[in-house]
Amino acid sequence: MEMIADILLVAGALGAAFYCFVLARRLSRFNDLEEGMGGAVAVLSAQVDDLTRTLQAAQGTAVASTESLDELTERAEGVAKRLELMVASMHDLQEEPPEPAQTPTETSPVGPVFRRREMEGAA
Repeated sequence: MEMIADILLVAGALGAAFYCFVLARRLSRFNDLEEGMGGAVAVLSAQVDDLTRTLQAAQGTAVASTESLDELTERAEGVAKRLELMVASMHDLQEEPPEPAQTPTETSPVGPVFRRREMEGAA
Protein backbone atom coordinates (compact mmCIF):
# COMPACT_ATOMS: atom_id res chain seq x y z
CA MET A 1 0.00 0.00 0.00
CA GLU A 2 2.83 2.36 0.79
CA MET A 3 4.32 1.66 -2.58
CA ILE A 4 1.09 2.67 -4.35
CA ALA A 5 0.96 5.85 -2.27
CA ASP A 6 4.59 6.63 -3.16
CA ILE A 7 3.92 6.02 -6.87
CA LEU A 8 0.87 8.31 -6.77
CA LEU A 9 2.87 10.95 -4.91
CA VAL A 10 5.68 10.83 -7.50
CA ALA A 11 3.11 10.93 -10.35
CA GLY A 12 1.46 13.98 -8.77
CA ALA A 13 4.80 15.71 -8.36
CA LEU A 14 5.72 14.95 -11.99
CA GLY A 15 2.32 16.24 -13.14
CA ALA A 16 2.76 19.46 -11.16
CA ALA A 17 6.28 19.90 -12.58
CA PHE A 18 4.98 19.39 -16.13
CA TYR A 19 2.14 21.84 -15.46
CA CYS A 20 4.62 24.46 -14.15
CA PHE A 21 6.84 23.93 -17.21
CA VAL A 22 3.90 24.51 -19.58
CA LEU A 23 2.83 27.64 -17.68
CA ALA A 24 6.37 29.03 -17.75
CA ARG A 25 6.54 28.60 -21.53
CA ARG A 26 3.16 30.28 -22.02
CA LEU A 27 4.13 33.15 -19.76
CA SER A 28 7.40 33.69 -21.61
CA ARG A 29 5.53 33.78 -24.94
CA PHE A 30 2.96 36.14 -23.42
CA ASN A 31 5.66 38.56 -22.29
CA ASP A 32 7.68 38.33 -25.51
CA LEU A 33 8.52 41.88 -26.65
CA GLU A 34 8.16 41.15 -30.36
CA GLU A 35 5.04 39.01 -30.70
CA GLY A 36 3.39 38.78 -27.31
CA MET A 37 1.52 41.04 -24.99
CA GLY A 38 4.75 42.67 -23.79
CA GLY A 39 5.31 44.09 -27.27
CA ALA A 40 1.76 45.42 -27.39
CA VAL A 41 2.21 47.07 -24.00
CA ALA A 42 5.52 48.62 -25.11
CA VAL A 43 3.94 49.97 -28.31
CA LEU A 44 0.97 51.39 -26.42
CA SER A 45 3.27 53.01 -23.89
CA ALA A 46 5.24 54.72 -26.68
CA GLN A 47 1.99 55.90 -28.28
CA VAL A 48 0.79 57.34 -24.98
CA ASP A 49 4.06 59.28 -24.66
CA ASP A 50 3.69 60.63 -28.21
CA LEU A 51 0.08 61.64 -27.60
CA THR A 52 1.05 63.37 -24.36
CA ARG A 53 3.68 65.44 -26.16
CA THR A 54 1.24 66.26 -28.97
CA LEU A 55 -1.43 67.30 -26.47
CA GLN A 56 1.00 69.59 -24.65
CA ALA A 57 2.01 71.21 -27.94
CA ALA A 58 -1.66 71.68 -28.90
CA GLN A 59 -2.40 73.27 -25.52
CA GLY A 60 0.49 75.70 -25.98
CA THR A 61 -0.76 76.64 -29.43
CA ALA A 62 -4.30 77.09 -28.10
CA VAL A 63 -3.07 79.42 -25.36
CA ALA A 64 -1.12 81.51 -27.88
CA SER A 65 -4.14 81.65 -30.20
CA THR A 66 -6.39 82.71 -27.35
CA GLU A 67 -4.07 85.55 -26.39
CA SER A 68 -3.83 86.69 -30.00
CA LEU A 69 -7.60 86.53 -30.39
CA ASP A 70 -8.09 88.54 -27.19
CA GLU A 71 -5.78 91.26 -28.52
CA LEU A 72 -7.59 91.37 -31.85
CA THR A 73 -10.96 91.50 -30.12
CA GLU A 74 -9.87 94.46 -28.00
CA ARG A 75 -8.62 96.27 -31.11
CA ALA A 76 -11.87 95.56 -32.94
CA GLU A 77 -13.92 96.87 -30.00
CA GLY A 78 -11.85 100.08 -30.01
CA VAL A 79 -12.35 100.55 -33.74
CA ALA A 80 -16.09 99.87 -33.37
CA LYS A 81 -16.36 102.55 -30.68
CA ARG A 82 -14.55 105.06 -32.90
CA LEU A 83 -16.83 104.20 -35.82
CA GLU A 84 -19.90 104.66 -33.65
CA LEU A 85 -18.64 108.10 -32.61
CA MET A 86 -17.98 109.02 -36.23
CA VAL A 87 -21.45 107.90 -37.31
CA ALA A 88 -23.00 109.80 -34.40
CA SER A 89 -21.09 112.92 -35.35
CA MET A 90 -22.26 112.56 -38.96
CA HIS A 91 -25.88 112.64 -37.78
CA ASP A 92 -25.23 116.00 -36.11
CA LEU A 93 -24.22 117.65 -39.40
CA GLN A 94 -26.90 119.49 -41.34
CA GLU A 95 -27.63 118.10 -44.71
CA GLU A 96 -26.96 120.60 -47.46
CA PRO A 97 -29.26 120.46 -50.45
CA PRO A 98 -27.54 119.14 -53.54
CA GLU A 99 -26.60 121.68 -56.16
CA PRO A 100 -28.96 121.71 -59.14
CA ALA A 101 -27.70 119.84 -62.15
CA GLN A 102 -26.61 121.97 -65.05
CA THR A 103 -28.78 121.56 -68.12
CA PRO A 104 -27.52 122.37 -71.58
CA THR A 105 -28.58 125.80 -72.72
CA GLU A 106 -29.06 127.28 -76.12
CA THR A 107 -25.83 129.19 -75.82
CA SER A 108 -23.67 126.17 -75.07
CA PRO A 109 -22.29 124.37 -78.09
CA VAL A 110 -23.55 121.07 -76.76
CA GLY A 111 -27.14 122.22 -76.28
CA PRO A 112 -28.45 122.48 -79.88
CA VAL A 113 -26.63 119.36 -80.96
CA PHE A 114 -28.08 117.44 -78.04
CA ARG A 115 -31.61 118.67 -78.80
CA ARG A 116 -31.25 117.86 -82.46
CA ARG A 117 -30.23 114.29 -81.62
CA GLU A 118 -33.19 114.00 -79.26
CA MET A 119 -35.55 115.01 -82.01
CA GLU A 120 -33.94 112.70 -84.54
CA GLY A 121 -34.17 109.82 -82.08
CA ALA A 122 -37.85 110.57 -81.41
CA ALA A 123 -38.76 110.63 -85.08
